[in-house]
Amino acid sequence: MSSSVITWIVIGVIVLLVIWIMTVYNGLVAMRQRVNQAFSDIDVQTKQRHDLIPNLVETVKGYASHERGTLEAVVQARNAAITAQAGGVAAQAAAENVLSGALRQLFALSESYPDLKASQNFQQLQSELSDIENKIAAARRFFNNAVQEYNTGIQQFPAVLLAPTLGFTPRDFFDVGVEQRKELEQAPQVKF
Repeated sequence: MSSSVITWIVIGVIVLLVIWIMTVYNGLVAMRQRVNQAFSDIDVQTKQRHDLIPNLVETVKGYASHERGTLEAVVQARNAAITAQAGGVAAQAAAENVLSGALRQLFALSESYPDLKASQNFQQLQSELSDIENKIAAARRFFNNAVQEYNTGIQQFPAVLLAPTLGFTPRDFFDVGVEQRKELEQAPQVKF
């Protein structure tokens, strides 16, 4: 073989290697962007949830002002959830779980106050919050699916050879927590 043929073979191998690296890198970037976009969807929904809570608390105050401890717990949990958004997925998930628990206490409180429960404003806010909770659950599922695909992608061959070098590290799932998982796994009770 002549040296020009060997040179062309070496150039061809280098070009194929560069194309392969670019393909792997672009696939990993696309998966990382999907994870980031999914997390942004969760942020949008939780912001709407956080914006509804002050109106809900004010409505409840009008009917159950002596239930200050429950109302303060909801406000504190909301503020902690807003602050936790800068702390990453695990911190935000934990804060949102605490907020969900505080809201459950608030809605349980409404059972003791028939006038509050019958209030059109309270019913509307409760309905909007329930709708947002469903959207948050869907956004969490989408995020966790995107994280699963991304984490699998960076751990599969041949990407595993390049991912750490290119700065791709595993991401955390948005976990609902042990207590909330127990509640979600129980079938709802219907009473007539």
